[in-house]
Amino acid sequence: MRRVRPGASSSRGTAERALMSVTGDDSAPPAGERPLSRLWHVTLSVSGPEAPLAEVRRALEQLAHDHPFLLTSRYAADHAEIRYWEEARDLHDAAAIALRLWGEHRSSAKLPPWETVGLEVVDRDTYHQRLAEGYGPPPAAPVGVHPY
Repeated sequence: MRRVRPGASSSRGTAERALMSVTGDDSAPPAGERPLSRLWHVTLSVSGPEAPLAEVRRALEQLAHDHPFLLTSRYAADHAEIRYWEEARDLHDAAAIALRLWGEHRSSAKLPPWETVGLEVVDRDTYHQRLAEGYGPPPAAPVGVHPY
């Protein structure tokens, strides 16, 4: 007689395993009770070959027009940082949207052919907690597109 762990299938290769959340947070509300969306603060960093500063500025201004939640952009000839609020169900969705932002607007805003080199996504509470404790990025003011 073969011994089997409780809950395991007795035949090899056919055992089904329950998928667990990667966070392991058992206190999370059930799927049907989760909020539909939340605000996430996104900082996207992009970099690549040098481009004329006037073209970079114009492209970032167009991106700000196309993406209404854009707070501020800082730029140089070979890199830029974009900070904005994203509305999404969870961090995974907010990060996925952020990672697509540059590529999806590359042709419509005539953005330089740069690649994403950095991404930070934090929830609203974490963003405000960082500011209150005196660390983290300063508030995005003034709003707009500015050189480094």
